[in-house]
Amino acid sequence: MFNRLFRFFSKDIGIDLGTANTLVYVQGDGVVINEPSVVAINQKTNQVVAVGNEARRMVGRTPAHIVAVRPLVEGVISDFEVTEEMMKYFIRKVHNVRYGFLARPRVVIGIPSATTEVERRAVRDAAVNAGAREVYLVEEPMAAAVGIRMPVQEPVGNMVVDIGGGTTDIAVISLGGIVASRNIKIAGDKLNEDIITFTRDEFKMLIGERTAEDIKMAIGSVWDGDEEMETTMRGRDLITGLPREVLISSTDMREAISRSIKLIISSIKATVEDTPPELVADIMHRGIVLVGGGALIRGLPNIIERETRMPVRIADDPLTAVVRGTGIILEDLDILRNVLLEHENDVVV
Repeated sequence: MFNRLFRFFSKDIGIDLGTANTLVYVQGDGVVINEPSVVAINQKTNQVVAVGNEARRMVGRTPAHIVAVRPLVEGVISDFEVTEEMMKYFIRKVHNVRYGFLARPRVVIGIPSATTEVERRAVRDAAVNAGAREVYLVEEPMAAAVGIRMPVQEPVGNMVVDIGGGTTDIAVISLGGIVASRNIKIAGDKLNEDIITFTRDEFKMLIGERTAEDIKMAIGSVWDGDEEMETTMRGRDLITGLPREVLISSTDMREAISRSIKLIISSIKATVEDTPPELVADIMHRGIVLVGGGALIRGLPNIIERETRMPVRIADDPLTAVVRGTGIILEDLDILRNVLLEHENDVVV
């Protein structure tokens, strides 16, 4: 009885629970939320002040008692209570405020591959405590492959590289399962750190994480043949302590992030080495597909193609590939059940 009532007032949702951004897919409506995975907390009252876009605007601009935190680090939950509050916020935002207390949706959540059983349990518990009726987990590269309509259940090799905020997930998929994979803690956040370090060492200037992210998006490049671009960078001079403005180029960006990009490519090569020869032949024909925000760095397909000698392409709308995959799984749960990490579910009534 209660299940029927909850189904009436609830919209089933898919969530890409990312280190940098959380995206939410609503059955029948598509992707409705794409907000930063940031929560602002008042430490005096221990109350959540803001979540998502509003909280991100507070980063680096809050008084001492208000702290903007990212509850997910390298793709896994680092602060359980804050993650739970963030998920509650997104679930309630999807549903009508009037009936929000009756919202108990089925939820499919994309998480990084190579997570431990404890980490998976933390995600499931956070979702249940946030109001989910049933929780299903799927590995992000699998969800991305489903989202970009790869034939994941057929006996052919599909290779996906998901470069997110905290992790890069590399997987070869066939017959509804992951045959070979790598998960490394080098992705968008690490590239931002590289840019901050490069700026400090080369320009003797300190910049923040948001500034590094903006510069990466504006002129980030890894391919020497790309058009040269420049942008203005503002920060604090480490010698005088005063504000300073300098011009930074895409050549500087290539130098700053080159080591991390080489490590990502090495992991792609290692995954190919672990793949059965028949599937490698399929990948040589079908190509490697890049998804995630990191896929948008200029020249990345070119350099991966040169190093692996395989065709490489960026998926259409790579930022939403994972969450679109969770949505497709929701729509055809019975058919795609075998791609999920686990089949048993906590049912809350």
